[in-house]
Amino acid sequence: MHNAPQTQTRQRWMGVLARAGHALRPFQDALKDTEYRLIRAPEIGMTLVRGRMGGTGEAFNFGEMSVTRCVVRLADGRTGYSYVAGRDKAHAELAALADAHLQGTQQQHWLGTLIEPLAAAQRARRAATAAATATTQVEFFTLVRGED
Repeated sequence: MHNAPQTQTRQRWMGVLARAGHALRPFQDALKDTEYRLIRAPEIGMTLVRGRMGGTGEAFNFGEMSVTRCVVRLADGRTGYSYVAGRDKAHAELAALADAHLQGTQQQHWLGTLIEPLAAAQRARRAATAAATATTQVEFFTLVRGED
């Protein structure tokens, strides 16, 4: 079930929205242009972060981080959810609204005007960070000494 195309598409846009931060603010008027109510007002909490040694080893408790969650329901009944890292209540509410809008008949419109530009900006930011850190990368190699 988790491999269904709709699930993968929604997981992708939820990830983009969760990482968007202040980049969602320019879309605030469009997202709030419809009636909605808060099912779960933005609230701040904590979650346990787990890690794996080397990405594949035994799981361990890495630490805790703050998260903000929100649930909204549009007037037509669509429900949007968000969980975002940090303590930004406005971000959580806008992400939940975007999730609700993306589940409607105008999904392609929202994907094209909201999700794709945000995803492209996030990719560009990651590429710039990778390029900046690549200049400091050190590669180690081992020389084999010959025995006479």
